[in-house]
Amino acid sequence: MEFTIIRGDIANQTADALVNAAGTSLRMGSGVAGSLRRNANGPINQEAMENGPVDLGGVAVTDAYDLDADHVIHAAAMPHYGDGRATTESIRSATQKSLQKADELGCESIVIPIPGTGAAGFDFRKGAELVCQAVWNYEPSSVTDSRVIAYSQREYEALETIASDVRSR
Repeated sequence: MEFTIIRGDIANQTADALVNAAGTSLRMGSGVAGSLRRNANGPINQEAMENGPVDLGGVAVTDAYDLDADHVIHAAAMPHYGDGRATTESIRSATQKSLQKADELGCESIVIPIPGTGAAGFDFRKGAELVCQAVWNYEPSSVTDSRVIAYSQREYEALETIASDVRSR
């Protein structure tokens, strides 16, 4: 599936679904999760935790509250805090299942961060390649607008290069 690369805070994006880079407990701490939690202005953390824990690589869905989206898909690319790190398979699975869930929900647009690369300690460039490959290889039924997001300028530049490489294979 074709996708675009964007830069910014995921909590400021407009889409049918925003993906949260979650741990298996679904507790929304810092990074992507923290930004979504603070900007949702509702009990998103409580709702997420009521849906957890989920298996590593699994997903759960909550309301988006005050975010400019219909859903937040919580993608568990890392174990519960302190219980290990994200893996190649957990990032790949969490991304694929996020796309599948967006299709199940009838979403047309989705914004996906690079899960597992913040607190979970996975290398950003390797994680970005996994996410871009998963999105590129996905065959959607309803999603037509897929965006992969980086927060910092440095990550955005790396993500653009990686996405270009994935598209040219």
